[in-house]
Amino acid sequence: MRRQIVVYKTKPEKTGENQRLIEQVFEELRAKAPSDLRYMSARLGDGTFVHIAFSEAGDSSPFTRLASFQAYLEGIKERVAAPPLQGEATIIGNYRMLPE
Repeated sequence: MRRQIVVYKTKPEKTGENQRLIEQVFEELRAKAPSDLRYMSARLGDGTFVHIAFSEAGDSSPFTRLASFQAYLEGIKERVAAPPLQGEATIIGNYRMLPE
C-alpha cells in the first residue's frame, strides 16, 4: 500500500480557490467511489493544506483517473506560496483512524 502525505501553504488570495478545487475532487470521488483509495484533506487556519492518501494501486495514482484532480493540478504553482513537501509516510501509530 502506498501512503503519501503532502503539505503546502497557499497564497492568501488563492486559499478559497484551492479549497473549492479540492472539494470538487471529493465530489468526483464520491461519485466514482474508487475502492483502491483512502483520502483526506485538511485546511489549517494559516492557509496550509494537508493531504493524506493511501492507495492500493501500487505506483500508479488513482488520482490521475479523475478529471477534477487534473483541474486541481492546473495552476497549482500559481496558488502555492512554496513548493509542496511530500513523501511516502510510515505509520508509527494508529488509534481508530485507520482500519487495523
